[in-house]
Amino acid sequence: QVQLVESGGGLVQAGGSLRLSCAASGRTFRNYAVGWFRRAPGKEREFVAAISRSGGSTLYADSVKGRFTITRDNAKNTVSLQMNSLKPEDTAVYYCAGDLAIVPGSAASSYGYWGQGTQVTVSS
Repeated sequence: QVQLVESGGGLVQAGGSLRLSCAASGRTFRNYAVGWFRRAPGKEREFVAAISRSGGSTLYADSVKGRFTITRDNAKNTVSLQMNSLKPEDTAVYYCAGDLAIVPGSAASSYGYWGQGTQVTVSS
């Protein structure tokens, strides 16, 4: 089992950058693919990005491709989401999630472990 805690959210102007971190407890962190999801007010949760166990494979939603980068450091039990060129529509609560699958996916239903979320607000 793994526990996940997000950090790094905040308020930023459009065009700015933020770096989110997902810290995991447990020595089995390297056995989990990790995904980032977000939920904006009044909207359903949506997939943002995911990374494989080794970090060698990544997946991005079309809406963030080219602006966001997901990386991981298994030695430090962390996954990061670098968000550049932020837009007001990126405003949401961002969650990281763990999945025992080998290949990272975009379906929230396949992720069994979730953090509490961190708020990202992008002002126009």
